[in-house]
Amino acid sequence: MRIGRIEVVGGEADGRTLQVVVEDEGFRVIEHGQLTDRMIARAEGRLLAPVVPRQVILIAMNYAAHAAETGMAPPDAPAILCKTANAISAPDAPIVLPAMAPDEVDYEGELVIVIGREVKNLSDDEALDAVLGYTCGNDVSARDCQFRLDKQWTRAKSFDTFAPIGPWIETDLDPDDVRVRCLVNGEVMQDARTSDMLFSCRQLVSYVSRCMTLYPGSVIFTGTPPGVGFKREPPVFLRPGDTVTVDVDGIGQLTNPVVREQ
Repeated sequence: MRIGRIEVVGGEADGRTLQVVVEDEGFRVIEHGQLTDRMIARAEGRLLAPVVPRQVILIAMNYAAHAAETGMAPPDAPAILCKTANAISAPDAPIVLPAMAPDEVDYEGELVIVIGREVKNLSDDEALDAVLGYTCGNDVSARDCQFRLDKQWTRAKSFDTFAPIGPWIETDLDPDDVRVRCLVNGEVMQDARTSDMLFSCRQLVSYVSRCMTLYPGSVIFTGTPPGVGFKREPPVFLRPGDTVTVDVDGIGQLTNPVVREQ
């Protein structure tokens, strides 16, 4: 099942936000947690971020090859970071290069876990039972803030629009071996499988839950594969007019244009 959120475009419900199941024929409306017979045509709904998360959790260096390209040793346990919730953005919404740090903005395509219920202190065996599903995500990062200006990661990853997710939540997915790609202007920049991750989705949910209570709708970005822009020769940073696509097998594509803050 593909669970999403839409904004209705046109008609009496114009501007209304609805939770839906995405079907080939259109959007089937969910009301009070129940699937209804009401359908919204594709042309009459604009996809939003599939959840509005209370927590946006990041896992750093979860691919050994990414750790190697940055010159860092692979971690012995999941390395947890956070973004602020204002960074969440929708499919097709622009990634905005911030006026205060526009020059070294980088892409990071990732598989994202969506939590389904409030949980704490889960074992590995219990972990995936707490997962609603999975979506695509882009952990956009301003590398100059991250490495030279601030020398820590919060501002670099928390500008508005720096966490696009979507296009929907896929509830029927085995996360242990899916292909994750990131393309810039159609060129493949990152390409890996989640079987290459140092810590599986099961291990990540368990580990994070032993650190903090997890809430319905919270998201865990599972880490980015090798191929990030700042480690390319020459470096590749996002520029106005670019288009970034995160493609995850079994889910779909999350595409966002890039613009400069006005």
